[in-house]
Amino acid sequence: MSLRVFVTGGTFDKEYDELTGSLRFRETHLPEMLRRGRSMLDVQVEVLMMIDSLEMLHSHRQQIADACARAPESRLVITHGTDTMPETAQHLAAAITGKTIVLTGAMVPYAFGSSDGLFNLGSALSFAQTLPAGVYIAMNGRYFAAGHVMKNREVGVFEESPNPPTPQD
Repeated sequence: MSLRVFVTGGTFDKEYDELTGSLRFRETHLPEMLRRGRSMLDVQVEVLMMIDSLEMLHSHRQQIADACARAPESRLVITHGTDTMPETAQHLAAAITGKTIVLTGAMVPYAFGSSDGLFNLGSALSFAQTLPAGVYIAMNGRYFAAGHVMKNREVGVFEESPNPPTPQD
């Protein structure tokens, strides 16, 4: 079984810039993470963009949807910033059918060493192989269906939500 991972940025791939004291993007950590995790999967990694999800617009979400529709694989993982991940998941659920798509991210950048990113990536890859067609978010060992998930900013975890998110565009 072959999987494709689309990279969109988010905290997952941020690094600390010693000169400015800010977080920035250089390149994705996905190949290193797959090696470090000793992944035995046939995974194709494709960088779509490297942005903070708070900067994501409808056009970015459509670019992700178009890439998912074009992908020859039926099982996809998307690394994404956590702030607007539910909105992108809902956009994809409305646009794509017949594929299993799992979005994941990190609360702490992978480059910091204490990141939840490696665990979340492994979980997302596993869920992408086993869940039926649909769009999901995988964080902290749990998965949630698109439209029924929210980020609880007070405690920094994802949880079920009875109310679908509204786009931030």
